[in-house]
Order: sequence, then C-alpha cells, then structure tokens
Amino acid sequence: MIDRPIDTDRGKTIPPTAETASSTRPRLFFIDNLRIVLITLVVLWHVAVTYGAPGTWPYQERQADDITTILFTLFYAANGPYVLGFFFLISGYFAPGSFERKGTWPFIRDWIRRLGIPLVLYILVFDPLIIYGIKSTIHGFQGSFWEYLGQHFRGYRTLGVGPMWFIEGLLIILIVYGLVRLLIKPMTDQPQITSEEPSTLSITIFAFTLGVVSFIVRIWFPVGWLLEPLGLPLALFPQFIAMFLVGIAAFRRNWFMGISKAKGKVWLRVAIFFIVVLFPIVFLFGGALEGDTSQFMGGIYWQSFAFAVWEQYVGVGMIIGLLVWFRERYNRQSALAKDMAANSFAVYFIHAPVLVFLALALRGIQLYPLLKFALVAPVVVALCFLIAHYLRRLPIVRSFI
Repeated sequence: MIDRPIDTDRGKTIPPTAETASSTRPRLFFIDNLRIVLITLVVLWHVAVTYGAPGTWPYQERQADDITTILFTLFYAANGPYVLGFFFLISGYFAPGSFERKGTWPFIRDWIRRLGIPLVLYILVFDPLIIYGIKSTIHGFQGSFWEYLGQHFRGYRTLGVGPMWFIEGLLIILIVYGLVRLLIKPMTDQPQITSEEPSTLSITIFAFTLGVVSFIVRIWFPVGWLLEPLGLPLALFPQFIAMFLVGIAAFRRNWFMGISKAKGKVWLRVAIFFIVVLFPIVFLFGGALEGDTSQFMGGIYWQSFAFAVWEQYVGVGMIIGLLVWFRERYNRQSALAKDMAANSFAVYFIHAPVLVFLALALRGIQLYPLLKFALVAPVVVALCFLIAHYLRRLPIVRSFI
C-alpha cells in the first residue's frame, strides 16, 4: 500500500517493495518483512471474525462461547489498533519520493490505475460473486450468477465494499497529497541523513492528542458508522491521516533508521502494558462484560474517551516497537520473503473470496470455534499467498497488482 519502484527481476509490485526513494540509501528489507506480517494479520483477523470475533464480514458462523469471544477480543486488542495505521505510515514514507520521480499528474494517474482498477474489479466481480455464493449455498437462491447480478446492482449503495474501503481511503489520501503538493511551492524530498529522533515527550503528546481527536470525531461518527456512498469508517481516519503525515516526516528526517533501539523497546513495553493491564481494567469497569460495548464506540462517554486514547497509545507504541524490532532483527530477505512481499497486495485483494468460499466449503464440519480457527487460518493464509503468486504471473494482472 506504499509506492514501489520497478523490480528488475520481477517487474512492478504493489504494495511497493521497501526500496527507498533515494538511490543513495540502502534497501529497507525490514519494511518488506513487516508488510508480510501485517497482511497476514489482516487475513487472520477476518478468519477470526468468520468464527466468532466481533466485527462484520460477509460470512460468519456465530457459535462462539465466552472464552472464544474473550480470546478473539484480546487478539484484536493486540493487533487492531495499529495494523492498518502502519500501512498508512509506510505509504506516507514512500509517497514523497514517488511524487518527485513522477510529478503530479503521473503520480495521481499511477495510483488511480494501481488502486482504482482493483477497487472497481472487486466491486464488479468479487463482491457479487461472494454474496452470490453465500445466497446460493446458505439461503437457497436458485438462479444463476447472471440472474443474481441484476438484483445485486439494483440495490447497490456503497463503493467501499468488503475490505476494499481501505484501498479506497488510501487512494483518496494519495490523490489529495498529490494535489496539495501541486498547490504548495516546490520543496526537496531528499531525506535528511542526520536528524534528532522524536522525543519520548513528543511521542506521548502525539498519541494522547490523536486519542482526543479520535474521541471528538467519534461523538458524531462512532466506530461502525460508514460514510455513504463511499463506505468509509470515519472513526478510524484520524489515525490513518496522522500516520500518513508522520510517514512523510519520517522520510524527511530518516526516522525509520534513526529511532534508537532503546526507544523502540520503551514504546513496545508501553503498548504491551496498555494491552495486558489497562485493556481488561477499562473494559471491566466500562461494562463490556455485560454485553453492551456501544459506549466504547462513540458518543460523550468516558468509555469512548478511554478507548480512543487507549487505542492510539497501543497503535503508536506497537508501530514504533515493531519498526525498530524488525529493523534490528529482520533487515534481510530470503527469496521466499521477497516473493511474499511482492505478492502482499494481491493477497489483500483476493483474501475475501478465498476465505469466504473455503469457509462455506467447511461449514458442515462442526468444531469448537477456536479449534476451527486454528485449523482454517494457516490454510487460508497459505492459499492466499500461493494464489497471489500465480495470479501475478499473468501480465494483465501484474500491470496493476
């Protein structure tokens, strides 16, 4: 979900490889490796929602007991606050270099092609195919796919269907970035090789401020509310926009390489403390165990404020911590990792139909939800990367994925 150059061995990829925009700087293999992990977490979360985790998904088997629900909620607490925001951070990091290489209109046209075409294909093909599969398998629809297609689009209301709202939102932000750069005076995008890393105090203030802004936005647009007809969850966008802007600053000030190991450890521990200690306390005293979590999602409630601030501290802490951890430990790349990174956007694009149709095929197998999740999840992840690998061998597909 970030800009990528031409890979002379494999052609173009999206999300981009972790090539830096400046040819004088080393390739950031740890960013490629992070993208593999982040894409995998997205797929795993949707498998979890399929088998009982809170959330919306086209096909769900709602048979989760209290233990399953609690564990899935903890899984979200450990990963949900940062995964998508991380992608926006990386996108912001690579956007300036891409803009400088291409100029305004080629930059915008390229992103419309690379994100807009998959978005349209998902709307026209994948989404109706998924819903048709569910209706014909579960609800007894007897007609053909072509007969269903007419019904589907007669009641069509939103563009950001399924997981593609994220791609739609990223495309809008990138277009706005290109237009803003057109209007402001030219500036160099060459990153500073030496700069001070952000202080602990500035990071603390940033996370708290972002939590307050998120709380304010959620007074009117609670979590789960979608902006129609775009289908965008506005409650999440304060973090996305902020992370995109931080990514731009990180590029200019070389933060990806400059944040110290000590600071990375501190913020990873902060995030873990918020997840392990504060999350149970806030949700216990906020009444979540009684089954009503609506006051956490938005409105003028202390629960909404606490959740918004908690979410941003976890998000900022995990992003800094994982960024440094991967930089120090996984800044290398095997042939398999290179291929998986190159195919990560294709995995995002296809994972919904792969997951839904596999879940439909296995719906007759009655297993404990956590056990079924544990068995299905690795199969879905492996299938997605395998199908993406061969799908991107097709020249017409490779031109935009």
